[in-house]
Amino acid sequence: MNKALQQIIGDYKKLEPHIRNLIALKFCMDLCNTSFFILLNYYMSAESYLDYEIAQVLSYRFLAVFLLAFPLGLFIKGRRLKPFFWAAAFTLPFMSLLVIGAVALHLQYILYAVAMIWGLSFTCIQVTTLPFILLNAKKETHSEAITLNYFTFGSSTFLVGVLYGLFNSLDASFFNEQRMLIIFSCIGFLGIYFASKIKITENMTKPVPLRDVRKNYDWSTISMVTTATFLIAIGAGFTIPVISLFFLNVHGVSAKVYSMVGSGTFFLVMLFILSSPYIRRRFGYTFTIVGFQSMAIIALFLMATTEYYKEWIWAAPLGLLFYMLRQPLMNIASPVVSELSMYYVGPRNQEIMSALNASIWSGSWFISTWIFSILRQWEFRYSSIFMITVVLYIFGTAWYWVLVRRYERRV
Repeated sequence: MNKALQQIIGDYKKLEPHIRNLIALKFCMDLCNTSFFILLNYYMSAESYLDYEIAQVLSYRFLAVFLLAFPLGLFIKGRRLKPFFWAAAFTLPFMSLLVIGAVALHLQYILYAVAMIWGLSFTCIQVTTLPFILLNAKKETHSEAITLNYFTFGSSTFLVGVLYGLFNSLDASFFNEQRMLIIFSCIGFLGIYFASKIKITENMTKPVPLRDVRKNYDWSTISMVTTATFLIAIGAGFTIPVISLFFLNVHGVSAKVYSMVGSGTFFLVMLFILSSPYIRRRFGYTFTIVGFQSMAIIALFLMATTEYYKEWIWAAPLGLLFYMLRQPLMNIASPVVSELSMYYVGPRNQEIMSALNASIWSGSWFISTWIFSILRQWEFRYSSIFMITVVLYIFGTAWYWVLVRRYERRV
């Protein structure tokens, strides 16, 4: 165990300075992202928004990424990516503050518009990070760099949960959801500093004229990967953005408890994600992706079923336990899936693959959150909606198994 730990730490030490600064920038952007992920639903509930209204606001944020990620992926081909890092560092924290204000003032249409601009701002960092890593990091550090790109979400979620729980315990009336969202949004402006520290002459791919898009990308190969992504993404959209509402409305779990549980959960996520390159090298893609995702599906199924016996005193603790198991099991596969996807489509398709991933995830979540909103208005139970995720996850995981087999035969 000690030898394995030394090897893991040694591999991360090999990362180049510009990649470390990019990861730090991504962490600052994810502080804005994950504070919204944990606290925005509770904040809007406190402002008397109903759960389907909250889902509608979330859907506009995803709609922006869905509409703009693919054109952005075409646009960045053959261009420097650092200007997009600057754009995200300036605009994302600012848009976060505007969302908070629009919620407080109940400016519904302005809220929809600002949520869309928020999504566009996040797209600037979401779409460009992976291509920058693949183009500007050494091949032997790709796994660790991609892993840290995903690590920022788990680590920022952990920090948000711990700090919210700590400050809320000191003074719940002052350090409420609104003020903590403002604090994390302001911290996000630190990303400007890390963007300024990314000093490198970028490697760039050859630009592709718009008229040649059809023949210059391997669309059949890309579609094999995007199909699996779509199945997982649309399933996740029925669960991840609204999971806090499940614990609030079904089990009565407060924002403070949920944030602390989220912190513990994403501490596990961090440990699992950091070890994913080592696990992948030792056990292969099949175990790391298909094996862990299969266990995550079982945990999600068990979590959803706690609604059937929600009156039982242990229902909420069991639901939280299954949630804590599901998150690291599913997340450990995420960087490995990205690595497999990028290697599977090859260098000429990697920018567009990154853009399509972002577009599919956000487009799927846009569709899912709208359907969720409709189903909740029809008084569907959370457990019934989550079962849709379970079924889609099963098909998506099976598709990844096929991709792994094809890739391993090729190499």
